[in-house]
Amino acid sequence: MVLADQACSSREIRDHLRRRRGIRAEIPERADQQTHRRRRGPAGGRPPASDHRAYKQRNTVERCIDRLKQWRGIASRYEKTATIYLAGLHIAGILLWSAR
Repeated sequence: MVLADQACSSREIRDHLRRRRGIRAEIPERADQQTHRRRRGPAGGRPPASDHRAYKQRNTVERCIDRLKQWRGIASRYEKTATIYLAGLHIAGILLWSAR
């Protein structure tokens, strides 16, 4: 499942994810898309299905990423190797979790 914001809301992106990749997308529809679809009437089709509970998880993940990016070494990726970078992510995650 892909959780994305309204900037990624387009028919092409939804079709690509669903038909070509077999991935379910949870992307809220923009207001201009809603009015355009309603103006077309039955030819506009149905609104995309939405799972509000799954979309709330996106906010949690984004806040966690924002908190991790407050660490200078993680935000600018000073480490050369992926293992050292991952170790830094683990240390930052442990410190953030223990600060709760």
